[in-house]
Formats: sequence, structure tokens, C-alpha cells
Amino acid sequence: MRQVVVTRYGGPEVLQIRDAAEPVPGPGEVRIAVHAIGVNFADVLARVGLYPDAPSPPVVVGYEVAGVIDAVGAQVENRRVGDRVLALTRFGGYSTSIVVPARHALLVPSRLSDVAAAAIPVNYLTAFAALYKLGNLAAGETVLVHGAGGGVGIAAIQLAQLRKAQIIGTASSAKHEAIRKLGVEHVIDPLRTDVSADVRRLTGGRGVDVVLDPIGGRHVRDSYRLLAPLGRLVVFGASSVVKERRSWWRAGLMLLQMPSFKPMSLINDNRGVLGLNLGRLWTEEHRIAAMMAEILGHAEAGRLEPVVAKIFPLESAAEAHRFLQSRSNIGKVVLTTS
Repeated sequence: MRQVVVTRYGGPEVLQIRDAAEPVPGPGEVRIAVHAIGVNFADVLARVGLYPDAPSPPVVVGYEVAGVIDAVGAQVENRRVGDRVLALTRFGGYSTSIVVPARHALLVPSRLSDVAAAAIPVNYLTAFAALYKLGNLAAGETVLVHGAGGGVGIAAIQLAQLRKAQIIGTASSAKHEAIRKLGVEHVIDPLRTDVSADVRRLTGGRGVDVVLDPIGGRHVRDSYRLLAPLGRLVVFGASSVVKERRSWWRAGLMLLQMPSFKPMSLINDNRGVLGLNLGRLWTEEHRIAAMMAEILGHAEAGRLEPVVAKIFPLESAAEAHRFLQSRSNIGKVVLTTS
């Protein structure tokens, strides 16, 4: 099989294609002939050496795949050869073949292509957990989605619409038309406009009920200040620290700029701050399974529609990383194996 290996910490050029032995499924496992692979900022963080949960190089990154089961281990009863599946992989996904526990291989809704299926797990689980579980978004509430044109941002828009919430999105001006076509009336360019002033104006000075912040650093303080009474801020990333190569100075500055929240301040403000790291929910299998079942049910019914920004062949993983880091994507970046 072929894999893309992070050979050392560094820029996209450290991603190299290599051959490896075909994996063999053990008891309770299945092997997936991978057709499509989702690309995430976690992969970029692992490549530059700023993702503490990732193994050290050489390592194969990748959190999500879609394809067809081509081998089944012993003691597997609910999956068989030929099943179209998607799976969360927690590293190892940049491969043409991968072995996963059978319970992690979920049947792909018939209406979805492999590329669309690979665009679902990380983005929609992140948005679902942030909005529905932590943010507890309710009908009629207002949510501010930062990075509304990215993969998680678009997933959050679609999920917020299912809850009949009001949505304000931030994104560069080049993405506004596409975001408006998704049904978001209010889109703000943070590079050209004072986001806080615009949000205050749009909400009559009240603020918003939920903020999704994937940016981190000093940006978190601004997000917190935009919360209405009983508002919830969900922080789930630190994209402000990601450049082509690792910079301890930039990472340290981002951490120093992150605000700390004291219990009495939260009490007096009637606000909540919550954090989300999908990679560290791995042991909560029953919760992940329940969330994925609901997400896939909506996808099967056509209520959720993954948006794919660009598709790259596996051999062009470096170009996929450059494209993702350019922030020019509208939706998900996906690798394909053929």
C-alpha cells in the first residue's frame, strides 16, 4: 500500500509518499480500501510539531477516511467485505489501506460519494459537539461562527439551521457570496470590519448566545465579550498559531494572549466558557457513536450536505496542506487515492 509520511517536523515538503506492507485485520477489526481522506488542521499541527497528542515523526497522520471494506477479521458480525464505510482513524489515515475496529466503521449513506463521506466525521462531530452538546443551542438563539467558510464553519452553519437559530458568520470577503448561498444573511470580514461593533449592531447591543472560536489567542477575549447574558463560548482550536513551520515564539505568544477566566467573573457575567478537543474524546465511544448516528441520519435525509472545497490526489498531500493553510478553502479539503 501507499502512505504519506510526515518524515520530520517542518513545512509541507516533509510529507513524502512511501510504500508499506498491507495491514491485516485482527479479531474484531476490518480493513478498509481507502478511497477518500479528510484533511484537517490537526494534521497540519502534527506536521509542524505543535500537536502534543501526535506521535513523533516519522508518522502517518489523518483522522478520517471513506472507502470499502476488503477484509474482515475474526469475531466481526456486523460488517462484511464490500460494505461502503467511513471511519475515524486517529492517525494513519493518509494511506490507501487501513485497519480499524469494526465498531468504528460506519455505513455510508447511499446518497453520499466517498469524497463527501470523508468530509463528514471530524467537521460535523466537532460542530455537533460544540453547538448541540456544549453550546446547547436552542431555536431562536443567535450563534456567531468564526471561520464560517471552513469545513467546521460550514458544518456549524448547517447544524445551526436545523436548530432554527440565527447565524452570524465571519470570513474573508472572497467567501461571503458562498456563505450567503448557504443561507447566512449576516457575514462579516474580520480584516475589513470591526467584528465586535458589527455584532453589537446586528444584535441591538445584546450580544450573541453562542460563539464558536477556532482561532485562539487574544481572539478568545473578544469572543467572550460578545456573549449575551447566559451566553456560551466554545473554544475548539488555535488556528492563529499555524504557519508552514513550527514557531515556539508564535505558540508561546498565543498561549500568553489566551485569557484566563475566574469562576467569580463567570458567575457575575452569567456566561460560560467551554473547551473542545475532539481527539481527546476518543474513549467516549458511546457518545461519539450516538452523535455520528444522528449526523449520518441527517445526511441520509439530505438535511446535511458536506461542502468540498478541493480534491487532491494522495501524492499531492503537500499541496493540500498548503491550500488549507492559505485559508482560501470554502469547505473541506479531501485527498483521494485514485
